[in-house]
Amino acid sequence: MDTLTRIRAFIDVVDAEGFSAAARKVGRSKALLSKYVRELEDELGALLLNRTTRQFSLTEAGHTYYRTASEILKEIDNLADLVRAGNSDLKGKLRITAPRTFVDAEIGQSLIDFGKAHPELSLEIVSDDRFVDLVEEGFDVAIRITKLEDSALIARKLADFHLKICASPRFLAITGPIVHPSELSKIACVIDTNGRSYSNWRFIDKDGTSFSVPVSGPIEVNSPLAAVRAAESGMGIASVPEFIARPKIAAGTLVSLFEDYLPTDRGIYAIYPHRRYLPTKVRTLVDFLTAWFKKNS
Repeated sequence: MDTLTRIRAFIDVVDAEGFSAAARKVGRSKALLSKYVRELEDELGALLLNRTTRQFSLTEAGHTYYRTASEILKEIDNLADLVRAGNSDLKGKLRITAPRTFVDAEIGQSLIDFGKAHPELSLEIVSDDRFVDLVEEGFDVAIRITKLEDSALIARKLADFHLKICASPRFLAITGPIVHPSELSKIACVIDTNGRSYSNWRFIDKDGTSFSVPVSGPIEVNSPLAAVRAAESGMGIASVPEFIARPKIAAGTLVSLFEDYLPTDRGIYAIYPHRRYLPTKVRTLVDFLTAWFKKNS
């Protein structure tokens, strides 16, 4: 029995969180999987799993081996995909994580359109506002709205991202003219707690200097859609993504403020792990999204 088969058995058992579950998933007997894992441990001269009658856990060596072996198997599978890509349809599963802001907005249609264009590919789209670990959690691609930082991951910019500072005409009729962002510290604001610095809004002064303004208000939400509704209702000034605020501004239910003070250093990115052989399905998705945003921006 070759080492690669033993490694796959070990990965299957860990991913399924048990021998019985792995056996059902891959269609092999529990005894056979146990035999393969035991042979792998013998070959390595190290215990990978702590086994009891009811459960198992990874040893320290097992954690290290699992992380690296998983990546090696992905590289092998990706290389096979690359070879087959020339004359075959996309198949299999593609796991994507994206912020709720992206998925729930109109631009979330980009992922739906991709799925429609490739019906043989199974998409799992998980909307999550935290920065997930792609490798640890088994995602192929992450959509992130961020200021790009150095990373071991690879990023492709899909579009620019801008915030809008908005308020309803009714609210502004009460407060009167607001000239500078610094005035926000004394004015009711709608707080979207999804942001990293949700109680300190960042601006760029006319000389290029960055500054923050502490804000507070009568309502906190964890959704830019809810923040827009609260601002439209006259509860305060909101900071929301431009792609969500745009139709409201066009309809006149919101007014955009401080256009000359808003930062422009963030974007919408497709991010994926650095791999020697990039899976065809990932490359196809990223190329599709790049074209989609170019057409619809």
